[in-house]
Amino acid sequence: MASLNKVILIGNLGRNPDVVAFPQNRNSENAGVVKKASFPLITTEYRKNRDGERIEHTERHNVVCWYTLAEIAEKILRKGTLVYVEGKLQTRSWDDKEGNKHYITEIIADTFNVIANRNRPEEPAEREPDPLYD
Repeated sequence: MASLNKVILIGNLGRNPDVVAFPQNRNSENAGVVKKASFPLITTEYRKNRDGERIEHTERHNVVCWYTLAEIAEKILRKGTLVYVEGKLQTRSWDDKEGNKHYITEIIADTFNVIANRNRPEEPAEREPDPLYD
């Protein structure tokens, strides 16, 4: 039986993407760079508890983009942007200086689409600030 590792998220960027450039083909005259962009994507779900009160649950997802997608993310994504992200889950681990093992689960993005950019000039300036992002 085949398996599937697919994630689809719609949420807001928690901060501007962090972009790192890694040298590629160091021994070649045509040495370029490979870019990696990472950013937190914030999703929020709402439900009602037994008493009918509205409960909010917010998750922070670590998203990573590579190559051309990272370059696009660097150019157009900003804190607060509402985006649709498709990718796959990847968990990695590392040991810190004290020998403690750490784990992180990330979404390795295959694609993303900007749904709304809260920094666009067409949007009304009187919009209330969102405490989650400010």
